[in-house]
Amino acid sequence: MKYIDEYRSSEFVNRYVSRIRKTVRGKWNIMEVCGGQTHAIFKFGLDQLLSSNITLLHGPGCPVCVTPASIIDQAISISLKPGTMLCTFGDMIRVPGNDADLLSARGQGADVKIVYSPLDAIEPAKRLPDREIVFLAIGFETTVPAIASVVLTADRLKIKNFSILNAIVRIPPAVEALLKDPECRIDALLAPGHVCTITGLREYKSLVNKYQIPIIATGFEPVDLIQGIFAAVEQLERGKANLSNRYSRAINFYGNKYAQYIIGQVFDITDREWRGLGTIANSGYNLKEEYKQYDAKNRFDIALTKSDNENKCIVSDILSGRSNPSQCPEFGKTCRPGHPLGPMMVSSEGSCAAYYKYRSNDARR
Repeated sequence: MKYIDEYRSSEFVNRYVSRIRKTVRGKWNIMEVCGGQTHAIFKFGLDQLLSSNITLLHGPGCPVCVTPASIIDQAISISLKPGTMLCTFGDMIRVPGNDADLLSARGQGADVKIVYSPLDAIEPAKRLPDREIVFLAIGFETTVPAIASVVLTADRLKIKNFSILNAIVRIPPAVEALLKDPECRIDALLAPGHVCTITGLREYKSLVNKYQIPIIATGFEPVDLIQGIFAAVEQLERGKANLSNRYSRAINFYGNKYAQYIIGQVFDITDREWRGLGTIANSGYNLKEEYKQYDAKNRFDIALTKSDNENKCIVSDILSGRSNPSQCPEFGKTCRPGHPLGPMMVSSEGSCAAYYKYRSNDARR
């Protein structure tokens, strides 16, 4: 049955590739804003099946990649304090800050624990009441309900030794920042499937109306992505700009109301710094006043460093769609998975990691 499904899937993809090739006349740039979609595109070779008239751009769809160096510096500073344990996702361990990463801090004796869920960070806080447990909270809207639940759990259980270092962000304001950029190359957008299951499509509808750009909500399977690309090409060729949902089995217009309620209990919307993109208005979440005791920045004396963008990583150009990873002069040379100059090479959802894994030989040629 597995092979029959794979055959049917490839047959479906080929059918849509043929339709795209027959439809496309102009030259179009289509951006996906999800690291999972980026890796699926390269893993299944969808980019190589498309017409040469279509260029896929890879936007700020990886929460690890957009976490600013200043937050990494703060996480390192906290982790090195005696009696402190810093919990984080595995992808964050080797993301460079301005001068170092959490892996090197661990080598200096810092207690850095890898967790697979925000809920995992609350357990050591219950077991070790004499230790300060800090969770490095990164993620898009998909992760925020779980982070909010952890804060609510800590408050309900009166856990006093738990806090979060907050770097969570919102996708729609970042998309709008890209669309407002005078150098914007985006002709159509593939909206991130997992994020939209939480938020719904309301904010994307307003972006379609304001910037007259097709936005297609799509999933992660090859059949989802190729359908989304075809829907974008079809609109572009007809001069249309509509919101289209090609992931209706998971997404609706209003999103997950309960998840939104949980987020609203704990967080307010605020401005947030993004790596490579600067500070974007209304693009993050801050703890509400009644939960400020769970903000690590209020609990620890840490220096608020500025992110240093004066390095060889062209993170800004890649996240904004002005360049692709293979155009970076350091790609595959001084910047490799074992020695990353920036977060996009070390994150499992980073576009540089996708290029290196699936296209590095082509790029080097």
